[in-house]
Amino acid sequence: MRKQDRRRPAAFPEEQDVSDSWISSRTENGVGVIALDRPEVLNALSPGMVTAFSAALHAMTEPGSGVRALVVTGAGRAFCSGASLSEGDGNAVTTTRAQGVLQQVYHPFLRALRDCPVPVVTAVNGPAVGAGMSVALMGDIITCARSAYFLQAFRRIGLVPDCGSSWLLPRLVGQARARELSLLGEKLSAETALEWGLVNRVYDDATFMDDTMALARQLADGPVRALGRIRRLYWQSPVNGFEDQLNLEDELQFAATFDPEAAEGVAAFREKRPADFRKV
Repeated sequence: MRKQDRRRPAAFPEEQDVSDSWISSRTENGVGVIALDRPEVLNALSPGMVTAFSAALHAMTEPGSGVRALVVTGAGRAFCSGASLSEGDGNAVTTTRAQGVLQQVYHPFLRALRDCPVPVVTAVNGPAVGAGMSVALMGDIITCARSAYFLQAFRRIGLVPDCGSSWLLPRLVGQARARELSLLGEKLSAETALEWGLVNRVYDDATFMDDTMALARQLADGPVRALGRIRRLYWQSPVNGFEDQLNLEDELQFAATFDPEAAEGVAAFREKRPADFRKV
């Protein structure tokens, strides 16, 4: 198998001075929040923006960061409108760049989200379109504002789903609905997405981020290393055979058994008190 070059494409000079400002991040009581922050273009993605997002993700999840759960959202009225189509924006759909940009920038970012050591909540505050929909579907838990919607927009511009959409969608909603969304390119409302099992929670717009942050704090209060192992199990499950998955469960359970989180959990159970995993 050919080894892919994971380096950033050589030149996106128009982005180098501004891409960091297209991402905002903060930490609240163990919950890291990373927001796509280009509201004037509905948070459209470009290579520089994705690179900045990757750097923020790394900083949030490195040892000692204090982040125990991660929320990914968008600034303004959109989650993400997909890859930028603007000239001079290093967009990922220019024919001469498409494959290289996907392989060198977008794919490593998606793998980093997949391998994140803490639970990931994607907070879909508005439209999640194209590659933006793919990012939204990377969450372990997906919350939606009631006014949000999803759109597989690729067919509208003569392209095919990318950024993992064709892998994620069938596993979340089944082949028939995945094909329908991709072939027809119709909007999927938050309420229908909930009905189809694509998302976990739909909150009123006025309380959306407060409700999402409350959910994220529940995760942050939990046994974060065990939760990381749980998310690894569920990422591997669709590609593992039964025997391989049994072996992975055995491996991760063995590691969890000797983790101080398990000692605290068992002690709390015996002492009939809530476990305090943050102190571990």
